[in-house]
Amino acid sequence: MSELHKIKKKKERVFLVHMTASMGSRLFLLAESAGMMSEGYAWLVTTGLSTLLDPVDAKVMDSMEGVLGVKPYVPKSIELEGFKSRSKKNFNSENLFGLWAYDTVWAIAMAVERAGIVHSRFLKQNASNRSVDLAALGISEMGPRLLKSILNTTFDGLSGKFQLVKGEMEPSAFEIFNVVGRSERVIGYWTQKGGLSQSLDSSSKISHSNSKTKLKQPIWPGGAIQQPKKLRIGVPVRSGFREFMEVKWHQQSNEPIVLGFSAEVFLAVHDILPFPLPYEFIPFMNDSRESAGTYDDLLRQIKHQKFDAVVGDTTIVAYRSSYVDFTLPYSESGVTMVVLMKRDERDNMWIFLKPLSPKLWLVTGVAFFVTGLAVWVLEHRTNTEFRGTPEQQLGTVMWFSFSTLVFAHRERPENNLTKFVLIIWIFVVLIISQSYTASLASMLTVQRMHPAFVDVTEIQRNNYSVGHQKDSFVKDFLKKELDFNDTMLREYSTPEEFHDALSSGPHKGGVAAIFDEIPYVRRFLDKYRCSKFQMVGPTYQTDGFGFAFPLNSPLVSHFSRAILNVTEDHDKMEVIKRKSFGREITCEDRGPETSSGGLRLSSFAGLFLISGVASISSLLIYIIRFLRSNYPASNTMNEQSMWLRILEVAKRFDQKDPSVHHLRRTESRVHPVTGPESIGASPETGNVHEMTSNEGAEDVGENQNHDNLTSGNSGTNFIASNACRYCCP
Repeated sequence: MSELHKIKKKKERVFLVHMTASMGSRLFLLAESAGMMSEGYAWLVTTGLSTLLDPVDAKVMDSMEGVLGVKPYVPKSIELEGFKSRSKKNFNSENLFGLWAYDTVWAIAMAVERAGIVHSRFLKQNASNRSVDLAALGISEMGPRLLKSILNTTFDGLSGKFQLVKGEMEPSAFEIFNVVGRSERVIGYWTQKGGLSQSLDSSSKISHSNSKTKLKQPIWPGGAIQQPKKLRIGVPVRSGFREFMEVKWHQQSNEPIVLGFSAEVFLAVHDILPFPLPYEFIPFMNDSRESAGTYDDLLRQIKHQKFDAVVGDTTIVAYRSSYVDFTLPYSESGVTMVVLMKRDERDNMWIFLKPLSPKLWLVTGVAFFVTGLAVWVLEHRTNTEFRGTPEQQLGTVMWFSFSTLVFAHRERPENNLTKFVLIIWIFVVLIISQSYTASLASMLTVQRMHPAFVDVTEIQRNNYSVGHQKDSFVKDFLKKELDFNDTMLREYSTPEEFHDALSSGPHKGGVAAIFDEIPYVRRFLDKYRCSKFQMVGPTYQTDGFGFAFPLNSPLVSHFSRAILNVTEDHDKMEVIKRKSFGREITCEDRGPETSSGGLRLSSFAGLFLISGVASISSLLIYIIRFLRSNYPASNTMNEQSMWLRILEVAKRFDQKDPSVHHLRRTESRVHPVTGPESIGASPETGNVHEMTSNEGAEDVGENQNHDNLTSGNSGTNFIASNACRYCCP
């Protein structure tokens, strides 16, 4: 009785009884007193109990009202009726085991006659002294012959056709009965060939069937005619994304009709279960036929024993597994972000800045200045074009580096280190300029789109709102996993609401992005042909959709195996998807694009690194050479401070290098000094030629040797001094 009360608390309703008649008679009396033989329960008994029901007490039979059972079928015959009339006083002729025993005696007798056994001796074996040792009985000499004869014996006995299969009796048919009152009512039969049927008419050719509709209507405990136990399956009531789950109502019977992808998968799985499982769909709704709560509320109804299972687009999440057991998933998994696609800005007046990212613009500008500065340092003492007032020299630095963009620089480098730096730098400029041109041309000629946002952190940094599906676990996911607060979250139910919210954008009452599970996002993108929206960012892993059952339910393993068989059958899944979703449109994969839409710094980092190393190494070599030859080291300078030494070095750096020979620059313009005619006068006119460079005037007085030559005031001496300047070191 204690065990029965435990089972009753578990809400179990269907029982299979496999025990002897003496034990079974006690069980049903206790079950009746426990209130478990009333309407809503079902009891089935196996052969061990059903073959001995007739000798059971009448009170016990009354307690078994509505029980179903199976037992071997005993065909009616004249021999059986005669045996019944002769043996009423000796034993119950309805006892199947008694009939089998009677037929077995006949079978042995017939086998002995066929084997021709008259006298048989027993051969003693080596046996122990124990009296219970069976080997002490010996072995019949005719045993093997008799065994073979028995196995081959067949005849029509009282219990039907006697035939041994693998040494055991095998009934040709089973009888399915229903206990009604104090008698057994036969409601059908089962045979190996035909399955279930209401009769054993061998003349009619009926295909094999295991359908219960082939049986007569049974009477269940409590006098009920309705099947007492159906799997109560809770289903969600959706207002959007009805391709996954939709509840309609029959016009006449007002019964719910459940449609959609999840329902179709359940039906396919149910059809291949290794056992029949009756069920009924119960919508989770209120009096207005609207959803009665969230998916978490729906799943908790299993814990509250209002539902036996939940079928729908329920996501397998860790915290839900604390009160339900999920089957294996039957859909793809993951939570992702969908955003609005922005068209390109070909009409933007600042589009010429778009080909390069802001960081790349900044680094490129710095590289231009640094390269110009390095060239100025290397050329300042030897190249007069890099000398002059501070303003002129700063202008030269900026002009020279930026003029390399179009190779318009007129200054000719004279230092070999400068030439090395410029070789590397011009290569860098060529790559950047060509990339800029190609990117700008693409922006101006090709219609392109890019996502408005590509990163969750960008949305959070700007405090933009995001959307999610109503009643979904995604809301808690956004708050706990991605740190969104409640003020940033918006709930939507339908794809149309998703569309309007994303199209409006965060500045016009909409959202910057929608977070949802991948199956919903794919349906949303299919609906709008992927033209305005795109999945971006990482995919946050979940376990997909699954069916839910009570904890430790034995149905979970059966359904999981069936789900694997269905999902691995690609043809069957394709049929289900087409029926639920129609023709699926595959969005072309678009690579993730940055919000700036330009070339990134990382693409050119190697070029800038090479150019920087070339400039720095050349400067270091030049500085080391300069300091070795110009660092003050005389006795008079030893007493000065380090600061004065540095100033002295700076002054020497600003002076023109006296060791540089400029004859190569002027030899095409200046002849040897032979007189005024040869230096500055035209033989025909006698006029002095104007000097083509003003460099001489700048450097008059820099070299004392030349000052001595220009002490005179005549124009001839002035021209001669300039001639010496160009000819003499």
